[in-house]
Order: sequence, then structure tokens, then C-alpha cells
Amino acid sequence: MNFDLTDDQQMLTEALQRLLADRYGFDQRRAIAAGDDGWSREMWRQYADMGLLALPFAESDGGLGGGAVEIMLVMEAFGRSLVLEPYLATILLGGGLIRECATADQRARWIPPLISGERLLAFAHSEQDSRYDLAIVDARASRRGAGWVLDGRKRYVIHGDCADHFLVSARIAGERAAPDGIGLFFVEAHAPGVTRRGYVNQDRTRSASVEFTGVVVGDEDVLDAAGTALPAIQRVVDRALAALCAEAVGVMSRALEITVDYLNVRKQFGVLLGSFQALQHRAVDMLVMTEQARSMAMYAAMMCDAPERTEASKAAAAAKIQIGKSGKFVGEQAVQLHGGIGITEECQIGHYFRRLTMLELMFGDRHHHLIALARGGGLN
Repeated sequence: MNFDLTDDQQMLTEALQRLLADRYGFDQRRAIAAGDDGWSREMWRQYADMGLLALPFAESDGGLGGGAVEIMLVMEAFGRSLVLEPYLATILLGGGLIRECATADQRARWIPPLISGERLLAFAHSEQDSRYDLAIVDARASRRGAGWVLDGRKRYVIHGDCADHFLVSARIAGERAAPDGIGLFFVEAHAPGVTRRGYVNQDRTRSASVEFTGVVVGDEDVLDAAGTALPAIQRVVDRALAALCAEAVGVMSRALEITVDYLNVRKQFGVLLGSFQALQHRAVDMLVMTEQARSMAMYAAMMCDAPERTEASKAAAAAKIQIGKSGKFVGEQAVQLHGGIGITEECQIGHYFRRLTMLELMFGDRHHHLIALARGGGLN
């Protein structure tokens, strides 16, 4: 199998790396995180100008027709710089559901402002007791006249504090964990009956809790009124898992580089730390774990478009298991090799460890995916 990048993929990677190296240094990121939004709208415009926001959408919808490999390259670069912008929430989750479920008219209405960077989406799906089970939905949607009325509470809505609109999952029929009966609805963030509380995560990204009380939604803003949205949600989440695995590889790669650089300049009792063979071995172990994670992230990306969704889900689960294992090891070793300074706010390695910790928990930790993979019979 040929793992070489095409010329277009290489150009994309190099252009993005140059932009982030110039505009997303550690101090620059801290300033961005301290801003009102917690991310940079100027950088968001830069991503739009580069075509990153158009990347996963079909050319017939005004996009660039990029695939999972291109998304993998973007997310790995984002991971190296700990990018804070809502790419996952708006383009991969929100945009992914539009690609899966929207009609041609809805795509024509929603995709252009996403591509231009004018509109931000957030996927409001997780609930207080749902844990990692995508089928557990208590929020309800009831038919009323020519539209629908939504009631329910959503938790852990990624970048829900800044979204212009929410894509909300709500149960049309069935019990709380039934696979059938889940619909999808567009809801304007400032619509009557919508209440949200934004907060900062430990890695300085943003999320929100959102409550919907008697929110009216017209038929034109319904993506799925038949209650068959769960398979589409699962496909989009599988692709998001592959993207998060690629981001984690970028985080680990940069954490390793920072740690090796530190070992080569920090002296203890007049001797460079990097001269101690035991510490060299630990750095090598970090490299091995990072490369194992990279292999699985590539596997998950290449399986995103597998004909059978089960195989894509298994690949995403297997990659998430390895990412969780590798991320924990690399993060802990990086902090320990830095010593006490590694956990301070002023030391960048601690921020990489925080992000790895968050990535481990998003859409299921490694224990959750290990159980799911075992129940599915493992990889073929």
C-alpha cells in the first residue's frame, strides 16, 4: 500500500503548517484562549480562505471534495498547535450531519455559509445520563401544527457557547435507548426557549450546556422527521473519532519534540539530562507509542469510507483504544521528564497533556471502545 502523499495533500500540509507556525505559537495561543470567544475569528477566516472549511463537502455543494485522509492531515496539524477553533463542531460534526441527512435545498441553504465561515454549528446530542451511548436520547420532539416543539437538556455541547445554530437530536418516538425514533432539528441559538451556559474545559477549549423549553421548529429546519437519524449520527461520530485520533497524533508528536528539546538543553548538576541513557530510553518509548498511534489513526482514516459501517466503526474503536493508551503514556512521560515545571501554566507541555486527556474522553474512552470492539467480534 502506498502511503505517500499526493502533491495536493503535500501542498495542503505545508501551507497549513506555515500558517500555524506563524500565527499559533504557544504565547499566541494563550492570548487567543484568554479572549472573549476563546478562539480566533481571524484564524477562522484564514481557514476559510485556505479552503479548509470547504474541504469535506462535495464539489456539487460548493466544496472541495476532500476525503478522510485530507481531514487527517488537517487535524494532525491542528493537534501540533493545539488549535482552539470550532473545526470539529462546525465542519466535521455539524457539516457531517448536513452531508448525511439534509435535502438538496437544505444543503444549498446551509453549506455555503459554513464554507465561507459566516455560520457556526454545534451538535447538541449528549445528555446527562447518556454517557457514551449514542442511542440514549431523552429530549423530545412533538408534532404541533405545521412544525415541531422541542423540549430537553443537552450537555457537553462542543463549542456550543459560540454556535449560531444547533443541530439537535430529539426523540420522536420510542423509549429512551431505542435505536429508532431519533430525529434531527436545526435550532437557532437565540430562539425563544433556548438557554445555554458556556464553560471552559480543562484544555481551554469551550463547551456548553443547552436547555430547550418549548422551542418551535418549522418543517424547513427538520433534517430527519422519520426518526431514522441514529445510523447517520453513528457514521458522523465514527468519522469524528478518526479525526480526533489524527489530532491526538499531532499532539503526541509535538509533545515528544518539546520533551526531547528540553532534555537537550536542561542541565542537572552540570550534566545535560539528555545524556542519561535511562532518559533516552524513555524518549524512545514515547516515540514508539506515538508511531503505534499514528498507524492506527491512518487505519481509521482509510476505513472511514468502508462499504460496511460496522467495519468503519471497528476501525475507529480500535484506533481510539490505541490513542488512549499511547496518549496517556506519552503525556505522562512528557510531564515527568520535565519535572515539576511540567504542570505549571507557563510550561507548554502541560497544555499538551491536558489536550490528550480530553481527547481520551471524547466520544468514548478506551475502555468503552474496547468493550464495544470485543462485543463486535474484534477486527477482522
